[in-house]
Amino acid sequence: MTQITPVLLCGGAGTRLWPLSRKSYPKQFAPLLGADSLFQASARRLSGDDFADPIVVSADPFRFIVTEQLAAAGITPKAVLIEPEGRDTGPAVLAAAFHMATRDPDALMLVAPSDHVIPDADLFATALAAARPAALAGQMVTFGVCPDRPETGYGYLELAQKPDLDTDPTAMPLRGFVEKPDQDRAIAMLAEGRFLWNAGLFMFTAQTVLDAFASYAAPMWDAVGAAMTTAARDLGFVRLDPGPWAQAPRLSIDYAVMEKADNLAVVPYAGRWSDLGDWAAVWRETQVDGVAQSGAATAIGCRDTLLRSENDGQAIVGIGLSDIVAVAMPDAVLVAHKDRAQDVKDAVAALKDQQAPQAESFPRDHRPWGWFDSLAAGPRFQVKRIVVNPGAILSLQSHHHRAEHWIVVAGTARVTVDDTVTLVSENQSIYVPLGSRHRLENPGKLPMVLIEVQTGSYLGEDDITRYEDIYARD
Repeated sequence: MTQITPVLLCGGAGTRLWPLSRKSYPKQFAPLLGADSLFQASARRLSGDDFADPIVVSADPFRFIVTEQLAAAGITPKAVLIEPEGRDTGPAVLAAAFHMATRDPDALMLVAPSDHVIPDADLFATALAAARPAALAGQMVTFGVCPDRPETGYGYLELAQKPDLDTDPTAMPLRGFVEKPDQDRAIAMLAEGRFLWNAGLFMFTAQTVLDAFASYAAPMWDAVGAAMTTAARDLGFVRLDPGPWAQAPRLSIDYAVMEKADNLAVVPYAGRWSDLGDWAAVWRETQVDGVAQSGAATAIGCRDTLLRSENDGQAIVGIGLSDIVAVAMPDAVLVAHKDRAQDVKDAVAALKDQQAPQAESFPRDHRPWGWFDSLAAGPRFQVKRIVVNPGAILSLQSHHHRAEHWIVVAGTARVTVDDTVTLVSENQSIYVPLGSRHRLENPGKLPMVLIEVQTGSYLGEDDITRYEDIYARD
């Protein structure tokens, strides 16, 4: 049986889940519903005997997060394609198709966003099995979720007839795509039974979708093809050429080809599904008796409310709340009526206009070697917590404007300062003078944690001169 190659798309920003999801660390990489991130859960769901190793399409800032989270899930990607800039799903899918076609034009690919929740694994597997013959026969198959409410936040797929949900799903003709409706239209479509939510999941062979782009989106085909032809290999990643990539029209796969093609089919999926598009969706997936609590959250006399604390040691308490979303982060707090969850993106836009860093920057800064966050800051000083993964090595670097004092609080650090290498253990410290070349390593098998105290006239992250870096950063 032909294996399915998952194509995981994970370059989106997810602004409606602010403040947990931000441009620098979007929702797909966050553990919203359990120990796994949404990305990890998607990769696990599309693994096993029926699946080949996945292809991931992502952005440059997330490339090491992708590989780290896949490794933690025990999954090795076939390829990680790095987009120079996000240009919607059309170019991303096309790049993956070009990559696959160079090896096998008849390879079967399943395009899947990496931030969806699909808990009914057996029903989902049945839907994929129903799509496989149609896709191998040259059809482009999309998947439609049987709606359980008149949702106005999703696009819809129109079928020629009402699907029989009492039998196994089959690939059916697709009459057309319907844009996000208003409430009255959504109620009417739900009652009619011929309309499914557009899940953004697609199955086809690489050659089938390449032919579709060549026919209906030739400028995109030309630009992405050129970007793939001159792509560069970098530490196992495939970096698409930014020059031709920038010429690709910024279009979704729906607008680029799916709404124009005549070889379409849709497979109904009757199980649970969510794109976790806003906090109301998270509430639906996590609520117990109407209340969703996460982290150090306590609800007293609340109903239809979500309370979530993402700050170690900070409690959030709701008393007598109804239809409220409250999310506490170390640097930002969101309080909103649950019916206004879609409007969180407007708050992000307002913060961007104010040039507030909370609009896009996550308080925890993830790096290839681990992460850090700021604990305190003031004129001429900053205190950080730095966590270095086992075996990880920071770049050999120096600073023009600051000195650093490192105190190890867990594990052991191997520290290079100019020509001296020192092992610094728990409760020990070391001083890095301004201008000294220095490097930090974790030689142990557990994460190493240290507190860094910076002092100087300028403490920005751009005050770094790198001399050596195993991650090939500038």
